[in-house]
Amino acid sequence: MDIQEKNNLIEYLAQYLTLQRKEKIEQILGNRTRHITLILEDLFQEQNASAIVRTAECYGLQYIHAVEKQYRFRVVDGISMGASKWASLIPYADIVDCFTHMKKQGYTIVAATPHTDSYLLSDVPIIDKTALVFGAERYGLSEYVLQHADSFFKIPMYGFTESFNVSVSVAISLSNIISRLHASSVNWHLSSQEIIDIRLDWYRRSIRAAHQLERKFFLDQTEMV
Repeated sequence: MDIQEKNNLIEYLAQYLTLQRKEKIEQILGNRTRHITLILEDLFQEQNASAIVRTAECYGLQYIHAVEKQYRFRVVDGISMGASKWASLIPYADIVDCFTHMKKQGYTIVAATPHTDSYLLSDVPIIDKTALVFGAERYGLSEYVLQHADSFFKIPMYGFTESFNVSVSVAISLSNIISRLHASSVNWHLSSQEIIDIRLDWYRRSIRAAHQLERKFFLDQTEMV
């Protein structure tokens, strides 16, 4: 579909949504971003994956990139509270494919590790599009990430324990970075094309039997020609 066709379909589906639902969708779209995103490398605990997706969606991230070389990225709706319905999960077979794709998209890749002295979390630059990398629960970042990330950051800690749980690390990191992003002059909003595509997707997800209504819409359009 071209943009006009998508907008026509959106207008058609809009009549099956309440005003409150449409206003909620527009409010959330206005706070969605792909300027900051996550790369999650081989997480194997469902509760961590689910909590991270929930946190990322709450902070307005539209895209989450999951590397599944060893373990499938599994999200449990009861933990994520349905967040995966609204955020876009993008799987990769390995970290090389993921990094190649992200760098082609113009992302600076910044990996979280307590062992490498680089940025403190509060100093991570946010002017350019940034992908935050978090490693597996037991093993941390892979050697490939340590060799190919653009830079590293760490969360200040003041106790004996070496590191936070990965889902906690993501929550702390996004709290800091998204707050700074919203207070900045950076243009972090989605493009108009992305907004149209996501609006259509969310309308479809918000309407029962939306696929049947969509089929009727296109049938009616064909009969009018």
